[in-house]
Amino acid sequence: MTNPVNPRLREGSPYPRGATWDGKGVNFSLFSAHASRVEVCLFDEHGEKEVERITLPEYTDQIFHGWIADVRPGQFYGYRVYGPYEPEAGHRFNPNKLLLDPYARAHMGDLKWDDALFGYTIGHRDADLSFDTRDSAPFVPKCVVIDPNFDWRGQSGRNPLPWDQTVIYETHVKGYTKKHPHVPEGLRGTYAGMAVREVLEYIKSLGVTSIEFLPVHSFISDEYLLKKGLRNYWGYNTIGFFAPDPGYASDRAQSLREFKEMVSQIHDVGLEVILDVVYNHTAEGNELGPTLSFRGIDNASYYRLVADKPRYYVNDTGTGNTVNLSHRRVIQMVTDSLRYWADEMHVDGFRFDLGTILAREPNGFDNQSGFLKACSQDPTLETVKMIAEPWDCGPGGYQVGAFPPGWAEWNDRFRDDVREYWKGTQLASRLSPRLLGSPDLFDHQGRKPWSCVNFITAHDGFTLNDCVSYNDKHNDANGEGNRDGASDNNSSNYGVEGPTEDPRIIGIRERQMRNMLATLLFSQGTPMLLAGDEFGRTQLGNNNAYCQDNDISWIDWSMPERNGSLVRFVSRLTALRRQFPILRRGRFLTEAYNSELDIKELTWVNATGHEMAIGDWDVTRCLGLMLDGRARRTGIMKRGEDATLLLVFNSWHEDVQFVLPSVAEQHWRLLLDTNMAHQEKGDERLFPACTSYPAVGRSVLLFDLVAG
Repeated sequence: MTNPVNPRLREGSPYPRGATWDGKGVNFSLFSAHASRVEVCLFDEHGEKEVERITLPEYTDQIFHGWIADVRPGQFYGYRVYGPYEPEAGHRFNPNKLLLDPYARAHMGDLKWDDALFGYTIGHRDADLSFDTRDSAPFVPKCVVIDPNFDWRGQSGRNPLPWDQTVIYETHVKGYTKKHPHVPEGLRGTYAGMAVREVLEYIKSLGVTSIEFLPVHSFISDEYLLKKGLRNYWGYNTIGFFAPDPGYASDRAQSLREFKEMVSQIHDVGLEVILDVVYNHTAEGNELGPTLSFRGIDNASYYRLVADKPRYYVNDTGTGNTVNLSHRRVIQMVTDSLRYWADEMHVDGFRFDLGTILAREPNGFDNQSGFLKACSQDPTLETVKMIAEPWDCGPGGYQVGAFPPGWAEWNDRFRDDVREYWKGTQLASRLSPRLLGSPDLFDHQGRKPWSCVNFITAHDGFTLNDCVSYNDKHNDANGEGNRDGASDNNSSNYGVEGPTEDPRIIGIRERQMRNMLATLLFSQGTPMLLAGDEFGRTQLGNNNAYCQDNDISWIDWSMPERNGSLVRFVSRLTALRRQFPILRRGRFLTEAYNSELDIKELTWVNATGHEMAIGDWDVTRCLGLMLDGRARRTGIMKRGEDATLLLVFNSWHEDVQFVLPSVAEQHWRLLLDTNMAHQEKGDERLFPACTSYPAVGRSVLLFDLVAG
């Protein structure tokens, strides 16, 4: 006897992937190269009871697909996928496990940790070779069919900001507003909270241009963290590459719409949105992890498996698994995701966690990898900001400067060399290339200085305040015996570990924060600030607060009032960067003499006011950098018309009498001295050339050249 045909079912289309509503029904499309059958499971209005199970009727080019009439937005669904359960051959199909759609645009509900989530039987003597028959549906979030329509109120999509004008501000959707006094209590810690006008106006007032959010793709918290009363706060544990995490929505049922509204409000004040994205691994872990989505859909396609032992996962990420960016359908999924966030969600750019993974082929890192090639030819992705974290945990994983043209990269060499210089453990010779956009790393293949993303601090590591307040990490709250997190932070407490009331130590710490902020904003390249550094936020010495969804990580909004002078100082730095284009040149400056224009674009100066000699580099801790405003702006051999600047960096603990370089009939105007905590525009003073100015121990000076 044959099964009756479902009258609502049609063949549908293999494209687009995911669940697509057309006004009359929904087309379901799922890739699997090794499955034998796929069922769509529909749930009731609460997402709790499975009310219908329909087999997708067609299989085209390894895509299972079908169209179901009368399914509408708001419908909860998931997949059950049939195929061989042969872990030793790399296959882990188990139709008893409800699976999330990799292309789902929205998730609803929380993951509830239970042994039924695992494809094998927990505690079985055969471990992951065993097979578990329990239904996982009661314990997993459900996918949601969405209505993509949204009123952008006349906004015509993205309006890309030129790289040379970009100043990035890294923050966390929840932590930024969780304690914000101007955000209504019910909106704190949400997308809607970030969209509050007072929040955005404050960010705008700092002079930053682009908000970079820690991961907002749907993610889960590992069971071991929850058992300790902690959670995956940073969000680097993705389970859905198309869905905004519903935990950040004030109305979880409207998470997609709320995210779009946040982006719209951010754009409305003239700021960009950059997302930190995690395509290098998923939340399913290694062979002993749960079966939530990709593992049960097509384990052998989505993950890199050990070549001669496909039961096990390649772990170049340090998280248990590695997404297989050598597979064409996996590349397609990631690029489809990026285009979706850019085109449909109006996101302006992406920062790629462990970006080296994306360029890995079976033989290792390759900057001509399939994924990077796919991005380079994509007309949408070519117009958004693409920023790599250019390292991972695998062999040959450190690749700073090795990404192809068009990409920007986090430069941890800038962080380390600048911290060491101001700590007093490094000579000026290590600082000098970092001030110029690190041409030793990035000046090749036509890449520009903006390719170098400079930062002193980021979410991972000490805050700026903690960098000058602690010699050692203090991660006991993480429950790992203070073993986690980096042990070498190039930090200094200047006499007391942690908070102090000693005015001398406080003075040094505050000046060192100003020094590092000035170095960051006055260097060539793209600067990135960590939110809260502008007023000295502390994490009490915790340099790995990934699991601290509490006061350790949340922004304390009483601090901007207490440390208002530092906030104003940061705004002053960004204003000076905007005012003087020579600080953010679109081409690498060189100290070679240009005979055609009769200028040197830059000159290194010692404390006597003369050009640095070779021997000076081996001993000096105080140097000057003169940037000639006549340096050509582009490849056209034409003199520029910008101001000439003199930067002085003194990391020596004692004052240095710095002789201002000789320039005929002109004066040097002091624009900034980090020894002055309350310096505003209009406080400038003029000094004749060849006069001596006292560069206080541990300070930065900025002068411009004006007519006498």
